[in-house]
Amino acid sequence: MSDTTAPLKETAALKEKVGRYGVWSIGLRSEDPTRRGEIAEAAAELEELGYGAAWLGGSSAPGNAAPLLEATSRLVVGTSIQSIWQHDAEASAAGFTELEASHPGRFLLGLGVSHARATEQYRRPYSALVSYLDDLDAAGVPAGRRVLAALGPRTLRLARDRAAGAVPYLVTPEHTAQAREILGEGPLLAPELKVVLDEDPDRARETSRDYLAMYLELPNYTNNFLRLGFTEDDVLHGGSDRLVDAVFAWGDESRIRTRVEEFRAAGADHMALQIVTGTGERDELPREQWRRLADLLNG
Repeated sequence: MSDTTAPLKETAALKEKVGRYGVWSIGLRSEDPTRRGEIAEAAAELEELGYGAAWLGGSSAPGNAAPLLEATSRLVVGTSIQSIWQHDAEASAAGFTELEASHPGRFLLGLGVSHARATEQYRRPYSALVSYLDDLDAAGVPAGRRVLAALGPRTLRLARDRAAGAVPYLVTPEHTAQAREILGEGPLLAPELKVVLDEDPDRARETSRDYLAMYLELPNYTNNFLRLGFTEDDVLHGGSDRLVDAVFAWGDESRIRTRVEEFRAAGADHMALQIVTGTGERDELPREQWRRLADLLNG
């Protein structure tokens, strides 16, 4: 097999493009035609606010990135993540090629194996991901333009060897430090972190638990928490205070800024920040909170 490692110069340029902070949002991937204008306006504002990247939550595909790329001139847009079971490699490669022709260097194909509960085809996920990357290689999608939603050591090594880096979801600073050790200094490490802009501890943790509950039913995440030293009790009943405080940033500006910097000190190049408001609407566009977060990060 030919060398499929992303060149160091390419990953260095990618890190510069995405900058230190981006936003992670399910709402930005909406396919509702009535929301297209709203999404374009939100993307343009994110670029104005200084965010370097927008990460499209859910099993997004290249087509979901097009409206954001069209509305901006510098913003990098990535899928976070595209399930390998829902979109075949040929279609993904075609979508990548189309975006690359119209918006060169600004789209990242974020890939992952999703969860057994989400797909009937879920078999030998690691081998399936390797085969998917082989197909992307054959179709001409460069390693430096794809990232993997890697949690465990084996998939992190794959992100190091066959992609530009990793975009882990629902992780801690300790995981970030371990991931950086496995990846080495070159590859991009861009963990997602949920942010609750609420200074009341009880209310902030309640908001966090409501959002976290669905993820604690998925073994990929709970097994990762157990690897990190959490206990079975930590992942019950919406998560212990210890777990919630590890995977969410909540509180006043100083506390949230400190939490974000803990990830960066642990080795994160870029933070994909997801605002959690407690409204129950996972596909909202929390533009006021994105503004507040930008002020906080740049303060």
